[in-house]
Parts: sequence; structure tokens; C-alpha cells
Amino acid sequence: MSPAAHNSADPATWIVILAGGAGQRFWPLSTASRPKQLLALAGERPLLVETVERARPLVRPDQLWILTGSHLLPGIREALPDLKDENVRVEPVARGTGPALAWAAWQISRQDAAAVLVSLHADHVIEPAEDFHTVIRRAADVARRHQVLVTVAVEPSRPETGYGYIRPGALLEPEVSGTPSAYRVAAFVEKPEPDVAVDFVRRGYLWNSGLFAWPVALFLREMRERAVELADAWPFLEAGDTDRFFASSPTISVDEAVLERSPRVAAVRASFRWDDVGSWESVARLRPADEDGNVGIGECYLVESGGNVVYAGGEPAVLFGVHDLIVVRAGSVTLVAHRSRAPELKKLLERLPERLRHLDP
Repeated sequence: MSPAAHNSADPATWIVILAGGAGQRFWPLSTASRPKQLLALAGERPLLVETVERARPLVRPDQLWILTGSHLLPGIREALPDLKDENVRVEPVARGTGPALAWAAWQISRQDAAAVLVSLHADHVIEPAEDFHTVIRRAADVARRHQVLVTVAVEPSRPETGYGYIRPGALLEPEVSGTPSAYRVAAFVEKPEPDVAVDFVRRGYLWNSGLFAWPVALFLREMRERAVELADAWPFLEAGDTDRFFASSPTISVDEAVLERSPRVAAVRASFRWDDVGSWESVARLRPADEDGNVGIGECYLVESGGNVVYAGGEPAVLFGVHDLIVVRAGSVTLVAHRSRAPELKKLLERLPERLRHLDP
């Protein structure tokens, strides 16, 4: 890392990377012990490694944390061998982003009551990094000066039904000299139907990227007041009893727990390319395609075939005369599905025997 990268770190900003998800929509390649954030789906390095490297110039080394489960520690250590123990925080049990971020904010507040926490996901693809740095610094600054909970909003490139949307409200700060504009958030809307998504794009709604920035003191106050689901668990958090806090918490997202309920929410517009790597369909957007629209990873031979997404793990894959399929060879399992069914792999897993759902490739 260059000296300039170190000098750009903000001592008042902490970054927390959420890395505990299962990534079931990438089965059979993604498994419980090696979920999608530990896979090189968008490039040559695992998604988590790309996320950490992108975040490092923004904060001091000891102020970058990864939140994860104990079962993922070996994979994270392998992917990031230079990571120190203090950079990894292990959740006793998965309870969603609401309890996880409340726990992280509480720990940070004990060290720096004036800190701004920036929350990132381990499985996002963001380019270019320079624009990402500008937007995150802007989000942290807006959060601090206006005392608001900030989400990063992305201009939609398509009427996506798998993302949450933001209806922008009143302008908080205009764009100036390349610095992104900031708005109040008028409403959050989760995963609309196709015709509604088309209407949202037409009306100027923005994608909710799930990238957040907020003063820890404000966030904890808003969570305490508005996340009624955590009322019984909150005393354990304040007493420093992490195990009982998580054991007493329901599974709830931070969006539902506080962002959709708080009047102190703002959005900063993203200027970078963003993709939530949510299913095999996203690989088709992120990887180069051949002249017939096929995207292949590994040794793939596609003859008189088009629009396919193929992952050949260790052995060649040959497709002949077929179109719009997902074909994944991982270990002893081969998945063949139509591309239109890619978002439904969780539904498939529910119908498979336990031994298949948890095979390691």
C-alpha cells in the first residue's frame, strides 16, 4: 500500500464488512464453509479480498473489522493471511444485519463515542475504487455533519426485482465539483413486482445498495428507540453480554429494524458501478461473454450454444445446441437450470436432501 493511501485514512471513521452470509444462490459452488464471499466470482480474487482491499485506504488498519461466523474463520484466514485477530469479530450466532451492526456499533462506541461506522457487504462488486472512496468519504461526512443515517443510493440500470428501492426526498446537499449530492429518504420499498420495478425506474427511484454510514451514537439511539424487536435483548448488549444479546435477538435486517422507521435517514448518490453479486445471473453481467453471449469460467466448450452461464470446476464442460442455461460443475455435483430460474435456487435447496445441500466442492 502506498503512503498516500495511509495518509487518506480518516481516524474518526470505522469500517465494518458483513461477511457471514451463506450465498445459497451460488449452490453447488457456494457451500456453508465456503460461501460466495470467499469465491472468485467476478474476477481473479475472492469477493471478500476485493472488498477489504478497496476499503483499506479509507481507515486505519485497526479500524477495519470483518463480522462473520466461526465456521468461516478458516476460509477467511486462507483468503486474507495478513489479517490480524483484532480485525475479525465473530458473531456467536447469525441473527441478521440488525443485531450484528448494533453489536459492532456498541463495541466501536466504547472506543470512540464520536466515531462514524461505515457498513459494507463482502459480496459487492464496485468500480472504480477511486469513485467508491469519494462516495464513502462523502457519506461519512454527511452522516457526521447532519446527524443522519446515510445509505448509498445507486442509479438503476434496469428494472431489477431483487433489490430494494429508495424514493428520494428533499435535497440535503447538492452535487458540487464532483462531490455526490445528498437527499433525505422519503421511503424504502423492498423488492417490487416486475411492473412496479419498471414504474420505479421511470419515476426516478434509486437502488438501496446496502452500503451505510452513521454516527455510532445516533445509530444506537435510533436502534434503541425504534427496533422494538430487540427490546428484550438490548440490556444484554449494554451489559457487554454478547452471547445472551445474540441468543435473545430475533433475526432482523438493519433496514427493517431502524432505517424504514427512522425519520433521520438520508442517501448519497453513488458515482461508481455497483453490483450485488446475488445469483449466477449476476456473473453474466460481470464476466466477459463470447460472441454468442456465453459466459464461461474454467475449461468450457460451447458449440452451437448461446446465452449460457457455465462454471467448470476442475473438469471440462461441453455444451452442444443449448441456450440460456446455467451449468455448474462443482466437486461431485452438477447443476443444470434455466437462467430465468437463477434467483430461485434457495427454493431448490429446500427440496434437496441434507447431504446435497452441504457438500463441499
